[in-house]
Amino acid sequence: MALVRDFSAAVQSAEEWVADLMRRLAWQDPARAYLALVATLHALRDCLEREEAIYLGVQLPALLRGSYFDGWHRGRRAAAKKRGAFLARIHDGVHRDPAIDPEQVARVVLALLAARLPATEVEDAKAATPEELHNLWPS
Repeated sequence: MALVRDFSAAVQSAEEWVADLMRRLAWQDPARAYLALVATLHALRDCLEREEAIYLGVQLPALLRGSYFDGWHRGRRAAAKKRGAFLARIHDGVHRDPAIDPEQVARVVLALLAARLPATEVEDAKAATPEELHNLWPS
C-alpha cells in the first residue's frame, strides 16, 4: 500500500509542476507543457558538467527526475553550452513547434526551478551554466 501512496504522490508532484508551468506560460495543453519542461531540463542537463547535472537532477521530484535522466549517459561530454545550441535543444524537444518560443520556455522553466527548488541549489546550477546562459535565469 505504501508503494501505491508513494507513486500517487510522485504523480501528483509532477502534475503540480506541469500545471504551474502551464499557468506561467498561459498554456492549456499539459502534454505540450510537459514536453517543454522536459526539453528545457534536458538542455540544462546537457550544458552542465556531469557532477552538477547529477546534483541538480536529484533535486527534482521523482517522476521528473526520471524524465531528466532519461537518455543521458554520464560519461558523455556536456553539450548545448552556447546559447543558440541551448535554445535549439529546447526547440527540438518540442518538435520544432513554430508556436513555441524556446527562449520564452527557457526563461519560464528556469523561473519554475527557481521557485520550486532551494535557492542555494538554483544558484549553484546557474553558476555552473555557461556565462552566456545566465541571463535566461531569473535575477
